Amino acid sequence: MSLKGNNFIDTLLEKPGVQDVMSANSNELKFRTAFIPPVCKVFQNDRTLLKTKNKYRFEVDPEAKQQLPSIINNKVQSIVVCEKADAQVISNLGKALKIGIVFSGGPAPGGHNVIAGLYDAAKKANPKTRIYGFLVGPDGIIEGEYTELNDDLVDQYRNLGGFTMIKTGRTKIDTQKKMTLSKETLLSMGLDALVVIGGDDSNTNAAFLAQELYKSNVQVIGVPKTIDGDIQVRDADGHVLCAMSFGFHSAARAFANSISNLSTDSSSDIKYWHVCKVMGRVASHLALEVALQTHANLTLIGEDLADYVDKTRLSRARKANTIDYTAYGITLRHLSRVICDAIVRRAAVGKNYGTVVIPEGILEFINEIEVFIIKLNTIIADYNETHDKDFHGRFPLLDDKLDYLHRLVRDAPYGMSPNIWHARDDDLFNDLPDFFQEGLLTERDSHGNFQFSQVPTEGVILNLVKDYLKILQEQGKYKTGIQDKYFDKVMKQAGLDPDVYGPVLFKNYGNDEYLLVKKNIISLRTLKTALIRAGFMSRAGVIPEAVEKIFKASVPKFKTQSHFYGYDGRGTDPTFFDCTYTYNLGLTVFSLIANGATGQMAAIRNLEYGFDQWEPVGLPIAPLMRLEERKGKLALVLEKSLVDISSPSFKLVEAYREKWLAAFPGEDQYRRPGPVNLDKNVEEDRPITLMLNAIGAAKSD
Repeated sequence: MSLKGNNFIDTLLEKPGVQDVMSANSNELKFRTAFIPPVCKVFQNDRTLLKTKNKYRFEVDPEAKQQLPSIINNKVQSIVVCEKADAQVISNLGKALKIGIVFSGGPAPGGHNVIAGLYDAAKKANPKTRIYGFLVGPDGIIEGEYTELNDDLVDQYRNLGGFTMIKTGRTKIDTQKKMTLSKETLLSMGLDALVVIGGDDSNTNAAFLAQELYKSNVQVIGVPKTIDGDIQVRDADGHVLCAMSFGFHSAARAFANSISNLSTDSSSDIKYWHVCKVMGRVASHLALEVALQTHANLTLIGEDLADYVDKTRLSRARKANTIDYTAYGITLRHLSRVICDAIVRRAAVGKNYGTVVIPEGILEFINEIEVFIIKLNTIIADYNETHDKDFHGRFPLLDDKLDYLHRLVRDAPYGMSPNIWHARDDDLFNDLPDFFQEGLLTERDSHGNFQFSQVPTEGVILNLVKDYLKILQEQGKYKTGIQDKYFDKVMKQAGLDPDVYGPVLFKNYGNDEYLLVKKNIISLRTLKTALIRAGFMSRAGVIPEAVEKIFKASVPKFKTQSHFYGYDGRGTDPTFFDCTYTYNLGLTVFSLIANGATGQMAAIRNLEYGFDQWEPVGLPIAPLMRLEERKGKLALVLEKSLVDISSPSFKLVEAYREKWLAAFPGEDQYRRPGPVNLDKNVEEDRPITLMLNAIGAAKSD
């Protein structure tokens, strides 16, 4: 669209520098697209081969063995230098290929560099090799929509975030019809190989495509992508083969920078608690990394909460000679108490502010909510199958859905277990706020997963927190600490002796830097009563203005701001680590394809160590797959990795909780990670989680 036509604008557009300033090509963009990531030592050679690593073993799921017979016996393959090659090897490694590539699922920083690495390696091996990008995800394969990649297109997106080059989509190739259409597209194009860049479900797709196309000699290679960090691969003996999926570090850094800014804000105007929900539907890896990056006052880790044991309940049960099974695992109510405890303790030292980090999928680790989710998933899936109708289309309103659940208690539909939804479930569910009920009944995603990002998790928790804080305030347990020097100044300015009033007002006068008003003084009326009893005033008297000022300053004001960090992290530009990681993944992909591999996932071993120790490998996808519940049924999928609460990184976060809570006089312990950039002299060379795990695993001299 032309901007011309207005004399003033026409003149302005002709002024030197205006076009440069208004250009979409910022200096940062120019710097990024020109950046050349370092490559692993093995890729500094013209030709590479694959070496089978038999030392790694896997426990194979019988279902995977049955459904993926052609690739189930794949082994770990290491990329090695081809030192001596005969004419046949040279010919095979240098032949012209046709390779397709597709993004699948949500974006993750670094995806473009996987394409760039593959493109560069393929064109270097043979300039006649052609690379095709399928458009808008797997739909592009099914519908035959693609574009051929060239130098200009690839160069335009080097080192940039997003999946903008060829777009992405969430379609799964999960039916025979879709599989048949996909196979027709790939064979009609004459492709030698297909590269699937995606998460656990997408790499599951890659495995089934590899099986389907095995006899057609079309290779399929997967690439581990997810900002959630829940694709981590270990063999049966615990050897780490892939420490982290790409995109995790960049997203965590983007979230951490924003949350760090909120910590700075809260400690500046000292009136807000910032509650920050970060992505992570199944695992809390992002929350853990953000904690290490920011030193937020309180970070909740779902896997830690799931492991919670209420020792008070157990002790009570032992005395009664009974077993209290509710003592195992945390409840929503107890979770709110944990947060309240942090708030109360910080308020006691004058800090009515702070930052809390919670993972998006925290509800999945809370017993009563997890039970609801499992039951509702089953109810919805069974309804769809039994009636061949969409549950959410049939019951669009919350009241309609609730009415259906009520009827289940009385009369279960055909095919539904009459015991799946009890009267107790109904009663407990009715006690939840309407917005939370609606969230739990929201439409599942395309994989049948509960959409945690659509539920105001923080709202549910904060409602409970506010209710309990009100009770604590009425009990005189929630007070703002008054600095002793401030009390002394205010009283002396009013001509009052602080040493006379102090023991009457405060329970710890003369002992601590921050003074806490006594528990029984919770209002101006009770304050007046205390002064009357001390003989400082009559019933007809008026509370001294200075004393009233001190009391009002001791009454905490709990104000919150809620934030969700997810989509912004998916679209951020990649860190130096992710730029380097993904470019080398692209090089790994080409080496796997050039050497005839299929059903493998490109990975880099030793990510947790320095770059000089990185080892490009191909990992067998089929042995990593397990049966999991999907849409109310068991399905074969790539297994997700949860936070290991025995890992060094978690143990250190656990050890530093008190320090980072900073419920003591003095400065907070916030860390400033800074913005994402490509300066390797400033930016850490890997996620802190991996760094600490590597240090913890190192043997002492």
